[in-house]
Amino acid sequence: MKADIGLIGLAVMGENLVLNMESKGFTVAVFNRSTDKVTKFAEGRGKGKKIIPAYSIQELISNLKRPRKVMLMVKAGQPVDDNLEMIIPLLEPGDIIIEGGNSHFPDTIRRTKYVESKGLLYIGTGVSGGEEGALLGPSLMPGGSKAAWPFVKDIFNAISARASDGASCCAWIGDNGAGHFVKMSHNGIEYGDMQLICEAYHLLREVGGFDHEEMADIFTEWNKSELDSYLIEITSEILKFKDDDGSAIVTKILDKAGQKGTGKWTVIGALDLGVPLSLIAESVFARTISSMKSERVNASKRFRGPAAGKTGIDNKTLVDDIRKALYASKIVSYAQGFSLLKNAADEYGWDLNYGEIAMIWRGGCIIRSAFLNKIFEAYKKNPELANLVMDDYFSSILTENSESWRRVIAAAVSQGIPVPAMSSALAWFDSYRTEWLPANLLQAQRDYFGAHTYERIDEPAGQFFHTNWTGRGGDTVSTTYNA
Repeated sequence: MKADIGLIGLAVMGENLVLNMESKGFTVAVFNRSTDKVTKFAEGRGKGKKIIPAYSIQELISNLKRPRKVMLMVKAGQPVDDNLEMIIPLLEPGDIIIEGGNSHFPDTIRRTKYVESKGLLYIGTGVSGGEEGALLGPSLMPGGSKAAWPFVKDIFNAISARASDGASCCAWIGDNGAGHFVKMSHNGIEYGDMQLICEAYHLLREVGGFDHEEMADIFTEWNKSELDSYLIEITSEILKFKDDDGSAIVTKILDKAGQKGTGKWTVIGALDLGVPLSLIAESVFARTISSMKSERVNASKRFRGPAAGKTGIDNKTLVDDIRKALYASKIVSYAQGFSLLKNAADEYGWDLNYGEIAMIWRGGCIIRSAFLNKIFEAYKKNPELANLVMDDYFSSILTENSESWRRVIAAAVSQGIPVPAMSSALAWFDSYRTEWLPANLLQAQRDYFGAHTYERIDEPAGQFFHTNWTGRGGDTVSTTYNA
């Protein structure tokens, strides 16, 4: 018996993907660098299943049907390259290597080119959904050598999550690093969603004075609204969960957030592409400042915040205002995220289907929500949409929720409660909807100290001018460019 696919790396995600594939009728060969894990898995969770244990890479590959498909579920970075060097000499032209870790997309671009130069095919696939998703159905975002797709499509579609309408949460994304770029962007949006929910929690707790049971009920109600999503659902469950002493266990958790780097990559990618990804950037920085716990404790002793006072908003209105502010901010986050995808597609020559991307995020992944259907509808109606906020549905919500959004942020500022994601979302929206911004003064400053030139409103676009502001300068100007 030969295996349909081989998998290297039996950590949590690898094990669960193997069990998922096997449950869908596929035979899977498995290998792990620490071979005791192979034995443990084969005699434990994999016992009695269509799983072939291998104790060397050579044995793994010898047990695969042609064209051979080898999936790497190892730590991103050098371990991927190390495994490629061991695998490539053992494969034949047309064989396929799949890498399912959280690799940085430039690495996937490089690896696709390298593997193809050896006559092989390469797929870098984003896998979202965590441990449970890997076992029961993740959202899959494959990209790379398109010629490989027909050979893995059945496996990927079989193991992927299903949306509420039964559609597979998997689609071919595009060439080389497209799949990992979309997964990276998904994770950046996830950072934004989580930070916005945390800010809503902070406001409910500090401004509204709600206890954790009451807040759990509020999030439960919100999950029946336009905010219906996995993250809102689990927030309600977290807030209800009791420790042994009967108190909410969340109150015992240190307020010091961790991160694995994909949010940072998303922000760096946005800076490289010139996309104002301000909400996601603030979400990354919020995690960073939370990690400065000892400094914050010392600062809290030195700086007194505003005296707690009445906001002039009754609690029923406050809850509704926070819901509207959360939804408006979420729209901005996704608008920024999809703008990043659009700019990346232009830069790297990817033919991305934005509506389809929204659809495959509806199940399995962490940001799954009913809201994604609205994004699909927006791009179905206008595939060339410049920005999500210009869609009729989203623009109407931002207009309708604007007053509540501003009221919530004003209340937060007056009470000294940080809401970096919500406030940056509003700042972006106000900038985006403003015909005139003070960048004319900024350009004058740049020209004054660096002769960087400027364009004039009374001259054709693309012509650049310099003023001798001090009378001591000359006519030599700096090169005009955008970094």
